[in-house]
Amino acid sequence: MPNLKDLKNRIASVKSTRKITKAMQMVAAAKLRRAQDAAEASRPYTERFNAVLGALSASVGGSESAPRLLAGTGKDDVHLLVVMTSEKGLCGGFNTNIVKLARTRIAELKAAGKEVKILTVGKKGREQLKREYGDLSIGHVDLSEVKNVGYANAQEIAKDILSRFDGGEFDVATIFYAKFVNVVSQIPTAQQIIPAAYETDADESKDGAATLYDYEPSEEGILADLLPRGVATQIFSALLENGASEQGARMSAMDNATRNAGEMIDKLTIEFNRSRQAVITNELIEIISGAEAL
Repeated sequence: MPNLKDLKNRIASVKSTRKITKAMQMVAAAKLRRAQDAAEASRPYTERFNAVLGALSASVGGSESAPRLLAGTGKDDVHLLVVMTSEKGLCGGFNTNIVKLARTRIAELKAAGKEVKILTVGKKGREQLKREYGDLSIGHVDLSEVKNVGYANAQEIAKDILSRFDGGEFDVATIFYAKFVNVVSQIPTAQQIIPAAYETDADESKDGAATLYDYEPSEEGILADLLPRGVATQIFSALLENGASEQGARMSAMDNATRNAGEMIDKLTIEFNRSRQAVITNELIEIISGAEAL
């Protein structure tokens, strides 16, 4: 039978843990609102920006004058995987799901005989990937000191990736992040950013709306200027989606932890009451037995 003092200490410990998880849930809920607003506010701009680039890319096609970021190197031998996760834990399977998707892609590429390089953004992704793929890592971006991720942070990451591409370090770059849907649903997503791959608007193409636009100085020149911004925009959008997904996952995880702590407290309290009743009963039996012996 457990010691009453041990049970009492354990109940107090679980109650303290429940206070912490409840506080973390409330903090995550407050941060989620801001992160969700930022992610949702960026979507219309990102979608329209990508639509413009898609129309330009479709018109340029496979011409020899197409920018290198659009045409690529002509090979796909070396792949750069940019794995974006959080700096902190206690957010359920948020980081694990992103890393799992990246691991699946790594296995597929290595099976196809491709060379893989990994750039991590966020400590948790680096910790998980370095155990198995530490030799593939070529860099890490630390955002632990950044309270609110801004476009400048995305530009720094994009600048690093573009400089590596210009240096011939890779042929294809793909970012991995979690797209925010709601508090309980975040979708791990892989998106190719180099060479740029944009979907054209089928409705506009069907209606012939693309013919209404005139571009100066030239479509190739505009693309050469916009494509690097497009990489930064996609990275920024991914960072915002990740931020909202992280807070949503943490809020859900801490809510589950709080409820589990409550259930554990109830079970321990019942066990404590039963143990205390058994001790009282034994003491009464001893008193009665002693009185009868006299």
